[in-house]
Amino acid sequence: MYPTDSAIVWRNRTLRLLDHVPMPMAVCEYAGRILIVNRAMAAEFGLLTGQLHHRKILEFFTLRGSAAETLPALAEAVRKHRRSQYAVGVSWTAGDGTERQGEMDVALVSDTPEQTPNLLLALRAFADPPAGPPAEEPAPAEPRTEVSATEARILAAAARGATTAQIAREIGLTRDGVNYHLTRLSRRWHVPNRTALVARAYTYGVLAPDAWPPEPA
Repeated sequence: MYPTDSAIVWRNRTLRLLDHVPMPMAVCEYAGRILIVNRAMAAEFGLLTGQLHHRKILEFFTLRGSAAETLPALAEAVRKHRRSQYAVGVSWTAGDGTERQGEMDVALVSDTPEQTPNLLLALRAFADPPAGPPAEEPAPAEPRTEVSATEARILAAAARGATTAQIAREIGLTRDGVNYHLTRLSRRWHVPNRTALVARAYTYGVLAPDAWPPEPA
């Protein structure tokens, strides 16, 4: 087997291996030309792997964040043949047209220490941001102010200071029936006790403001 044949075999093995890796990955020359790319990386753009070969990686990604500081350090590492790894913020347009952001891990790899390193790229996509700011909760609805005739009579009696038993005898209800109406009104008007309930009844115009003893408006 000739050396070139051996290189082709190893390249094909590398491709098969990378295609089983779920993380988007690629190998580029230092100048950015794509040499090897796996299916996960091509899928980010809705393309086949062959459609990315020999194209510049920066055709697909925009550098952001601290990239301005990272690139000179990366160039220096390549010049000195260091085996270093860097993280670069990137953004890109996915195959479905959505804008995405993530981080690209850039590792320098080569067969020999003297060889100019290639770039091994591994992409980590950030979780998609929410489509927009959370919707504001609607303002609570104003409580319903109208009452039945029985409820109005119960409120008038409560405003006079009548007890539950006295109200029950006056209205012709059981004590439980009176408490049922008072509890339902308290919940509807969001008040904690009978005193506040009577005050709210005057505020809503349920009780006549100038009458004594109290009576329905």
